[in-house]
Amino acid sequence: MKKSDIMTNTLDSVHKSEGRTPPPTPDEVRDLVEKTPRSGRRVPVALLAFVATLGSLLFGYDTGVISGALPYMLMPDAAGGMHLSSVQEGLVTGLLSLGAMVGAMFGGRLSDRYGRRHNIILLAIIFTFSTLGCVFAPNVGILFLFRFLLGCAVGGASATVPVYLAETAPQHLRGPLVAVDQFLIVTGQLVAYSMNAVLAHYAGGPSAVVDHDPTGKFPHGSTQSWDTLQSIANLTVMSGNGQTWRHMLVLATIPAVLLWIFMHFMPESSRWYAARSRYYEAIGALKRVRKDDDPTVTQEIDGMVDLHRVEAEDEQWSLRTVMRTPWTRRLLIIGSAVGVLDQLTGINTAMYYLPIILTAAGFSSASAITLNVVTGIFSFIGSAFGFLFVGKLMRRHVGMYQTSGVAVCLLSLAGVFFFGINKYAGADGAISGSIPAVLPWAVLIIISVFLFIKQSGTIQWIYVSEIFPAKIRGVAQGFAVGIQWLGNFVIAFTFPILMDHIGGGWTYLILGIINIGSLIFYIKIVPETKTRTLEELEERFRNKYGTGDATAQSVTAGHEK
Repeated sequence: MKKSDIMTNTLDSVHKSEGRTPPPTPDEVRDLVEKTPRSGRRVPVALLAFVATLGSLLFGYDTGVISGALPYMLMPDAAGGMHLSSVQEGLVTGLLSLGAMVGAMFGGRLSDRYGRRHNIILLAIIFTFSTLGCVFAPNVGILFLFRFLLGCAVGGASATVPVYLAETAPQHLRGPLVAVDQFLIVTGQLVAYSMNAVLAHYAGGPSAVVDHDPTGKFPHGSTQSWDTLQSIANLTVMSGNGQTWRHMLVLATIPAVLLWIFMHFMPESSRWYAARSRYYEAIGALKRVRKDDDPTVTQEIDGMVDLHRVEAEDEQWSLRTVMRTPWTRRLLIIGSAVGVLDQLTGINTAMYYLPIILTAAGFSSASAITLNVVTGIFSFIGSAFGFLFVGKLMRRHVGMYQTSGVAVCLLSLAGVFFFGINKYAGADGAISGSIPAVLPWAVLIIISVFLFIKQSGTIQWIYVSEIFPAKIRGVAQGFAVGIQWLGNFVIAFTFPILMDHIGGGWTYLILGIINIGSLIFYIKIVPETKTRTLEELEERFRNKYGTGDATAQSVTAGHEK
């Protein structure tokens, strides 16, 4: 007899009903757990986390690779670039974030309807297709389209992977396991920076072959650095190494294909099954990621069933229902605000534009692409420290550490630009060759410290995977992450324009002040989520924030009976 038949017969022997299966009693749960076998080969939680977070690795690579690709994209078409204006530069970067907003919102709904695992497999296909579309884009318009589609995959991964990990992990590993998601994002960025540096090294940095130089300084056919040539009016070039950006992007197809292959061997989220009254499948899936005879399996399933018993009369909530219910609306606002404020740390200005920032501080483009690896290493180390912090400290305390440290770094950057670099910038913003060497190195050091603090204190992915009740987890997670990506788009699109018009000093001063406000938000508003199971958190939030809400009160009263 097949395992699925055994599980079905086991369930049928416990309950016969038409339509939805009523939640079993605690005794029936114990009987189900004893009789229901694993639904497949056992998968260690660490292996599941590694496979699922290949989606996060892609997230990191696709957000990080653009930093090294942009200096080549800015070159003329004849040199292999895209001849981007500052607005187009912001769009090429920001459209990924805009697509991620759409992907997160729809990805949450799709993962609720079809399952977390199914969603991740679909995302792997979209990652591969859209990456190849970007690589072979013949013009800026086509590149815009596929960057948007790539963003949809990034957003879908950002909304689905943390939920998949949080719903699969044992309680004591939930925070560190979701932190693996952040760690793989940063790892993907470091891989992108490293590949950018390697390719830039072999390509020789952005350079072009001169066709005609009206100043007469560079002869026809000579190869020169684009840093030198770009300020010459009416210059024409005949070729160059601008195609290097395509080589940087195409490498993302490798982890995308691996993700598609290996996710077929992973189990679905047991909590996703339980939310649909598919208890035998929930038990079978949970046993695949727990040790044999693990006594916590019964406790976990009983917790899922107990929660479902409370909400047995409810259907999956829509976003409209979430917004109409005071206690879930408050959670949605808090979760969305945590994500938006994370973007307003300015982290994506470093992810997307660091070579541009370092060039504005006085480094050459080739050196800036290489030095991007240094900041990537600091991010990587910071993310590794993040495992320790989320395991040892309260969530709120980690958030307060992050926002206060980031505020200090951003205000320091503003000071370096105001009182140092601006003195050596010309009317067009270009840096004079006489700039003291200490200033660009100071910018590099401050940004490295900033990235260490930011990545070691990144907590928003854990928050949005823990704070939302099971009935709204997919749709609320999708909305909150979508709003976060909208904030990402605003920063990504406006940053090069702000740098052109108001300079680095004012740009970083504004971000620094915003992060002081973020610190106050963590102190006054954000709740703690570390010390309870997902089901206990849901009950706590319903009781705490549900005052005056008739629906919440009636559900709570039914539970207390």
